Amino acid sequence: MLEGIHQNQDWDDSDEADNHFELSLYIAGASSNSIRAVANLREICEQHLKDRYTLRVIDVHQEKSLASREQLVALPLLVKSRPYPERRMIGDMSDTQKVLKGLGLSGE
Repeated sequence: MLEGIHQNQDWDDSDEADNHFELSLYIAGASSNSIRAVANLREICEQHLKDRYTLRVIDVHQEKSLASREQLVALPLLVKSRPYPERRMIGDMSDTQKVLKGLGLSGE
């Protein structure tokens, strides 16, 4: 339910690819914080990044080796790997303005 990849990709032009957001949300099972983070982030992405993002939701309880390999210190953790620079945000993603700022979208 919480795992998976949500893709909105109707692009193939390199200029548009520069505006494509690659996001990974690391969660801890079906905790209330994890569920809120997934729902909040999906809503933010649909409202502000429509057709410009890929969201991977990764449950570290099911992929335990990721925690050390990805240097996860707190969950839920959102990692924006593209566009650069990489950014990381911790929490349930309930503060839309803070998430937008972290994504570099504070002007949208």
